[in-house]
Amino acid sequence: VKFNNCAGNKGVRYETNSLDFKVRADGTLYAAHHLQVPSKQLILVVTAWDPQTLGRWEAMVRFLVAEKSQHNGHKPKGRKALPGELVQQQSDTLLPWRQHQSAHGLRRQKRDWVIPPINVPENSRGPFPQQLVRIRSDKDKEIHIRYSITGVGADQPPMEVFNIDPVSGRMYVTRPMDREERASYHLRAHAVDMNGNKVENPIDLYIYVIDMNDNRPEFINQVYNGSVDEGSKPGTYVMTVTANDADDATTANGMVRYRIVTQTPQSPSQNMFTINSETGDIVTVAAGLDREKVQQYIVIVQATDMEGNLNYGLSNTATAIITVTDVNDNPPEFTTSTVKQPQKGVRTLVIITQGLIRAGSRNWGGLGLPTTTCTHSHFGSSQPKGPREKIQHSAAAVDYEMNRAFMLTVMVSNQAPLASGIQMSFQSTAGVTISVTDVNEAPYFPTNHKLIRLEEGVPTGTVLTTFSAVDPDRFMQQAVRYSKLSDPANWLNINATNGQITTAAVLDRESDYIKNNVYEATFLAADNGIPPASGTGTLQIYLIDINDNAPELLPKEAQICEKPNLNVINITAADADIDPNVGPFVFELPSVPSAVRKNWTITRLNGDYAQLSLRIMYLEAGVYDVPIIVTDSGNPPLYNTSVIKVKVCPCDENGDCTTIGAVAAAGLGTGAIIAILICIIILLTMVLLFVVWMKRREKERHTKQLLIDPEDDVRDNILKYDEEGGGEEDQDYDLSQLQQPETMDHVLNKTPGVRRVDERPIGAEPQYPIRPVIPHPGDIGDFINEGLRAADNDPTAPPYDSLLVFDYEGSGSTAGSVSSLNSSSSGDQDYDYLNDWGPRFKKLADMYGGGEED
Repeated sequence: VKFNNCAGNKGVRYETNSLDFKVRADGTLYAAHHLQVPSKQLILVVTAWDPQTLGRWEAMVRFLVAEKSQHNGHKPKGRKALPGELVQQQSDTLLPWRQHQSAHGLRRQKRDWVIPPINVPENSRGPFPQQLVRIRSDKDKEIHIRYSITGVGADQPPMEVFNIDPVSGRMYVTRPMDREERASYHLRAHAVDMNGNKVENPIDLYIYVIDMNDNRPEFINQVYNGSVDEGSKPGTYVMTVTANDADDATTANGMVRYRIVTQTPQSPSQNMFTINSETGDIVTVAAGLDREKVQQYIVIVQATDMEGNLNYGLSNTATAIITVTDVNDNPPEFTTSTVKQPQKGVRTLVIITQGLIRAGSRNWGGLGLPTTTCTHSHFGSSQPKGPREKIQHSAAAVDYEMNRAFMLTVMVSNQAPLASGIQMSFQSTAGVTISVTDVNEAPYFPTNHKLIRLEEGVPTGTVLTTFSAVDPDRFMQQAVRYSKLSDPANWLNINATNGQITTAAVLDRESDYIKNNVYEATFLAADNGIPPASGTGTLQIYLIDINDNAPELLPKEAQICEKPNLNVINITAADADIDPNVGPFVFELPSVPSAVRKNWTITRLNGDYAQLSLRIMYLEAGVYDVPIIVTDSGNPPLYNTSVIKVKVCPCDENGDCTTIGAVAAAGLGTGAIIAILICIIILLTMVLLFVVWMKRREKERHTKQLLIDPEDDVRDNILKYDEEGGGEEDQDYDLSQLQQPETMDHVLNKTPGVRRVDERPIGAEPQYPIRPVIPHPGDIGDFINEGLRAADNDPTAPPYDSLLVFDYEGSGSTAGSVSSLNSSSSGDQDYDYLNDWGPRFKKLADMYGGGEED
């Protein structure tokens, strides 16, 4: 084996994990003694370590053991299987501690077998724990043996990834593996008796995580910028795009291939570029690049793993922007030979040029060369912004008291030589006259924008910096005053005289006023000249994040079935801080109350996500507040105990909550629902009884006596009688008119329309109102009014023309006249009998029964 630690390998020592082999200082691997290898291959781990730096490096060495030919390679019949072959016949049981046959029977060898690596696929769906292999010693028939494993993944972080049944020796994996997190594990298996005494030597177990295609290729940049000269030949290199895949690069899962998806615009050809599928190099494939027609191409590049297989591989895309650069085939020209500057107090010179080359390119840029030596320090030149646009020549500070006018000759030329074959001058000249007039110039901030960096959370009143302005009018006695122009969060104060910036509040990087970790404030510097002039300056404060925000659990509410293995709850966390004060997060269940860890469990998915599920086999439906401790990766880390409301409900076979389950999940059990229904029924019954009682009370009120008993109801005394005469005082009437004729012939035979006024008309009887059976206080007035209307409209009702008609009583009477009766108080008469007639005659008895005393 060869090893190089880049330091000369001084003092490096070698060792193996087997007592049967050793390594010399030069890396030679040899057998320590005579041995017989029972398997077809042998795997060793060679370790190189530096005693000074304590660095360790491991490499796996695999030997293929050749079998000795016997009878032309044929196995003799009747040969007994070697112990190693017995092990291979048991697919899930390993006998790492072996025995050898001797003349005296089985004897123990101190040499151990090398167990082949155990392969575990990543992202396994379980169920967990999942058995990997069974390890046992052949001494378990003689004594009771306890098995255990040690190493990273067992008793070292990450803890409890693997465990072993101490009695049966079955080793399990407890959760899904992630090859990108750790590709292999090195464990040691131990066998001891019931007293803890070593029975067998420890055996090395190597567990390799088999890679799955679970990561897409990721481009280093989402947008790549490249350029190519116009008129380039096919095959000209443009740029290289690179995508990385986190999967195993030695397998197809991590082998990325590139291809061009689209090209915009597709002019002059739809395939102007091609890409190397393995390296990602983009080159031209067609001629005809012309900047004057197409200045830029946008190419969409796709990277696919699985060696570019679009059916099985995972893909990702990036954008390549290819700019067609200009070549120098046109010289610059001034539009006029002499330029005058009429503006007062300006410190810039503007010259108009024209050309066909692209503005801003090295072919467009000109270089102004003033010919007067006294003004070289005041004027310079800049690159033009576009064809037929203004070229701004920045001038140095001009002092009116020293120079009032400047005569310049400016020459402009291309920075790059003209392309071959162009027979033209590459430069142009113009004369310039500049007049300077003294004016009040505005103060300016030398550093604008000014950027300072500090940590967020500095206390109020902290001095940040001094943001002072300079007044160009040096010989004018003017004072500069400072004020705030824009301070969105009102976090800053500025000293009006010296421009010192202090904090007025605590600066918070997580505030809405922060954009890309930068807070901007604008300040105004004004002088007291005539007229006053002012200038602005922008202060940018870059706030360095500190871990001052604990993570918050998401989501706040969830739903799960009352039985496990049906569904789980995916949880994550949100942190207002930025990297490295955010994820990966740690999700934990608190130890108090104990029912939380008893009923629930959390399984980590990756750095930002985990799964919350039931630990027990059944949990009653209802709403549970599950506290979860979320810790970020800041320094120091912050944690927050968030409560997620979990609705546990019965589910159908598809894992969806049933209707009854949804009600039960709202926090009401079966008993509570029954109690509520009973209460509703009782309430409805009470309402119904109240309505019936009100109806009966209303009926009783209608049937209540009006004033007296029904016997004496005044309406029963409203009777219709035939009117009689007025008595003896009506003797002046002609009684013959009152006598009823013997026959009705004279009435029936008379001419229609002619009748006596004292005759009763012959016709239909009117319909008088009938008294209601059930009296009501309001019916009396209605009854009387209806009877009055009926009587007024009844032609048969008297009087018939103010002449009353009486029934005829006959020609005579056997009784005498009542008028002949005289009242006399004389004579003796006993009125005591009136006392026996009852209370109605009591008054008469009192009046007349007294005799002489009255």
